[in-house]
Amino acid sequence: MGEKLIMKSIKLFSLMLLGIVAAHNASAQGLARYEVTVTNATNNFAFTPIFAVTHRDTASALFEIGQPARVELEDLAEGGSPAALEAAYDAERRTVVEIATAAGTPADGPFTNAGQSATFDIRAHRGANYLSMAAMLLPTNDSFMALNAVELPSRRGRSITVRALGYDAGTELNDEFCANIPGPQCDGTPDGEGTNPLRNDRIDAVHISAGIHGTADLSPATYDWRNPVAFVTITRIN
Repeated sequence: MGEKLIMKSIKLFSLMLLGIVAAHNASAQGLARYEVTVTNATNNFAFTPIFAVTHRDTASALFEIGQPARVELEDLAEGGSPAALEAAYDAERRTVVEIATAAGTPADGPFTNAGQSATFDIRAHRGANYLSMAAMLLPTNDSFMALNAVELPSRRGRSITVRALGYDAGTELNDEFCANIPGPQCDGTPDGEGTNPLRNDRIDAVHISAGIHGTADLSPATYDWRNPVAFVTITRIN
């Protein structure tokens, strides 16, 4: 999936979100509301549109370290698209999904670049005490920024700041070839491959990303990082 395909997907997400927002607004009374700010702490990486969801328990978390990534997360980690995750969580009861970029909506995106922040509101049903989020790290083969079932502030006006790490989905070999990486950040190559259903990494399990090693087209001096990759501030509004 190249930059043009990513942009096309973002437009589709925007149309989908118009319906979702209308539905959410109609049932927003009685839901807790949170303001979330995600700051990209890397030196040269971009986040694709940030998928965020509030949910009831850790069983609804995005992933489990050491276990294979769900196919919806694979789609985000390799191709940058949150659409499959959005559909999966919308099918669950008592979850609320938001997708955000640095300007706040997918229509203004699609990326949150190094040093930028994305601020958005998200609601939570009664008993939905957790927030999870993820976005692909560009340029990588299948690494992503994530929070996984972080407990939300329980009192109005309270804020917490947590560190988001860079994870590897374990679904695609980290060959660092731009031909296998989507988006414009990969040495100016806009048309790299997006999601590939073939799982050819050395281990089919989610783990902490090892970063960039300069094995092919990506320079470690330009693109390597150390965790955390983002700082996330969550404030309860009501």
